[in-house]
Amino acid sequence: MIAVLLVAGLCLAADQKTSDDAISDFVRLKLASDPEVKGGALDAVSKEGVVTLTGVVETQHQKDKATKLAKKVKGVKNVVNNITLKERSAAK
Repeated sequence: MIAVLLVAGLCLAADQKTSDDAISDFVRLKLASDPEVKGGALDAVSKEGVVTLTGVVETQHQKDKATKLAKKVKGVKNVVNNITLKERSAAK
């Protein structure tokens, strides 16, 4: 029964624009499932297809990869990357 409802929902969604809530959810899922980005500490909010990323990562590569992943999600028009880099402690 759940599978039938899911398929019906996907069919209906295919004919409509992807909602901002759905875009946000898909971006969060992509970030969280990527082994390089480790998206657990990241968030994504979509407004009219413009996704704003926030959170903290350790490297510039992770920040850049988060942008690339978000851009791949259907319905994303643009990405604003407000992710910050974690400050590293000075070595003693």
